[in-house]
Amino acid sequence: MTERRTEILVVGGGLGGVAAALTAARLGRKVILTEETDWLGGQLTAQLVPPDEHAWIESDLVSPTYAELRRRIRDYYRRNYPLLPAAAENPTLNPGLGWVSRLCHEPRVAVAAIEEMLAPWRASGAIEVLLEHVPTAVHTGGDVIDAVTLSDRRTGDELTVAADFVVDATELGDLLELGGVEHVIGTESREDTGELHAPERADPLDQQAVSWCYALEHREGEDHTIDRPASYQHWATKVDDFWPGPQLSWVDVEPVYLGRRDRPIFMSEPTPGVPFDLWDYRRILAAEQFDPAAGLRDVSAVNWPQIDYWEAPLLGVDAAAKERALARSRELSLSFLYWMQTDAPREDGGTGYPGLRLRPDVAGTADGLAKTAYIRESRRIAAEFTVLEQHVGVEARGVEAGSAVFDDAVGIGHYRIDLHPSTAGRTYVDIECFPFQIPLGALLPVRVDNLLPACKNIGTTHITNGSYRLHPVEWSIGEAVGALVAFCLDRGVVPRKVRADSASRSDYQELLRGRLGVTTAWPDEVRRTRPGH
Repeated sequence: MTERRTEILVVGGGLGGVAAALTAARLGRKVILTEETDWLGGQLTAQLVPPDEHAWIESDLVSPTYAELRRRIRDYYRRNYPLLPAAAENPTLNPGLGWVSRLCHEPRVAVAAIEEMLAPWRASGAIEVLLEHVPTAVHTGGDVIDAVTLSDRRTGDELTVAADFVVDATELGDLLELGGVEHVIGTESREDTGELHAPERADPLDQQAVSWCYALEHREGEDHTIDRPASYQHWATKVDDFWPGPQLSWVDVEPVYLGRRDRPIFMSEPTPGVPFDLWDYRRILAAEQFDPAAGLRDVSAVNWPQIDYWEAPLLGVDAAAKERALARSRELSLSFLYWMQTDAPREDGGTGYPGLRLRPDVAGTADGLAKTAYIRESRRIAAEFTVLEQHVGVEARGVEAGSAVFDDAVGIGHYRIDLHPSTAGRTYVDIECFPFQIPLGALLPVRVDNLLPACKNIGTTHITNGSYRLHPVEWSIGEAVGALVAFCLDRGVVPRKVRADSASRSDYQELLRGRLGVTTAWPDEVRRTRPGH
């Protein structure tokens, strides 16, 4: 076993982890950043999920570094792809023209943009990146994390890294369990939180569905049909109580009103109540924007309701059960692909689209599926302050109220409270949410002094996690954490002291707002906005 020491150890190279490492390095600190796959970027890259973002994402209210990431992604296409003039000159270029985001793009382009942002800090030694390293143990001394042991997935070698501060930016909050840090999984009860949409009873095994995404192109007239998955018949016939039929169908549930929705993969004519087809929804490369001579084809990312896996949870179960659930998620995704290729009804009255072809090069894998499952819900710290539906939900607060204002705010975000079907047999919970702030108290564990969360593992509830889990919010969480640990190292204090002391808190917030250009409060007219109304 090898041993190392650093000022800051960031475990998990998703958007929160990258933002934490980058911010700490910009503030003069040394960081080791680890990642379990061979791609940085988390949900944006290894999980193959185009960015879910809010209505103000193109404004100057956005974190400058998140805006830089988006700008670098667009510039990569302008520098390297044969864009047609109109697309190249469009300042808000959307490479895929997908409906889900103003910036639908291929994951490896985001990887390249992230690498560009980190490049000078890696060259100086301020940031060291260890890819394909998985945490296996957390070493503690009282209320302090002393070190973390990681295993190199390629060699099996172990490395123990001691650090002054440890940041848990893993997708499932792995360090919380390994280090015995107080945390919550699943749902809290309505009695516990007072939330309108919380269930009557707490259930640790009630967790949002995961999805194993993949990228497709369509080559009409060709046959790229995969082998029939062993569990195909199960998914083709199983019907859950809250779903209108088998998942292997064009029929799903509209998340807000919970009515039946029929949305095919291709739709040549508009259909009442269906504004876009599945193909255009998360399309990440739109051939119409590129020189036809280059031979580029449309590519769409499959992150659709049909591949939401809600059969079994990942947390609160043993390792074998977790691996079975992940394997079943992959089987569901491949079964849906096989169904689309063979049994799906076509617009022209035929059956199946055998020309649908996996794009392993886009996913960065041999089999064409994303490197990891798309995780919507993590272990969550027991925090000094927990964000409740009453702080952000429109129905809970009243339509004129706007979101709660936090004196300790360290960033902003917005997304609907969007909970996918769960492992307890619950359907969608999709409700309005005001543009909100990220409170510092939600980043502070109740006991441990030098561990901070920087992914989906902050002090939210099962309900409010649904709005705090998206790409730009995760980046802002990581940015706030990176600045906080640098500030604490400069002052020789622990994070909870920064929040508790009004002068220290004010100095830290000024560091965010002044030196880093972070917006910590929405303009009042935006805070009270109900997007879509």
